[in-house]
Amino acid sequence: MKNIFSYNYLSYIYQKSSLIQMIPAPKLIDLSHIIFDGLITYKGLPAPIICDYLSREQSKGLYDGGAEFQIGKIEMVSNTGTYIDCPFHRYEHGHDLAEVPLEQFANLDAITIDASGSTSIGIEFFKYKEVRDKAVIVSTGWSKHWNTDAYFENHPYLTAEAAEYLKEQQVKLVGIDSHNIDNTQGKTRPVHTILLGANILIVEHLCNLDKLPADNYKFNAVPPKFKGVGTFPVRAYAMV
Repeated sequence: MKNIFSYNYLSYIYQKSSLIQMIPAPKLIDLSHIIFDGLITYKGLPAPIICDYLSREQSKGLYDGGAEFQIGKIEMVSNTGTYIDCPFHRYEHGHDLAEVPLEQFANLDAITIDASGSTSIGIEFFKYKEVRDKAVIVSTGWSKHWNTDAYFENHPYLTAEAAEYLKEQQVKLVGIDSHNIDNTQGKTRPVHTILLGANILIVEHLCNLDKLPADNYKFNAVPPKFKGVGTFPVRAYAMV
């Protein structure tokens, strides 16, 4: 009887392990631009300076056995490359990068909104979609202009009405592959004000959104745990 039980148990374990091996690993889709020395993300803000603090040649005299290292030095504003906005970016007493729970940055159920060819992205793009409690990723195709002068002019943006609707739906995060989620032709920033005021995170300057499915994937955009900072670059990616 004992041998029969052992055989059945081992057979069960083997079948389970075989099924696990048959489940494909999730595909990762990189949604972030490359940051490089001299990159202009936003006109009027300085480009990052990326250089050696300790070069490999300098390090050779510090170590034995032929070991050499490079220690980089980066000087940049936090609004560089593909970055995430936390409430502190807009509100003095809002949560900064260190105060936002990790769960708000990672493993978020996501939906893609196709707004290709549109400049003013209104409530109609979201009203009949299952956006509640999700990361809402707005695909405009504008990232094709990245690192050109065209990227900064007449870019796609969300309307205040769209932001209010997303707030009502209690979305977790809103991302866009454009220069700004707000219309930058004026001095008001209603979308930042509405979303960050509701603790809804914003990711700007995404890319590769045309590679995303319509839904049923996970979105991740995790920044370093900085105190007193409301915006910082992320390596945003989707798990499909």
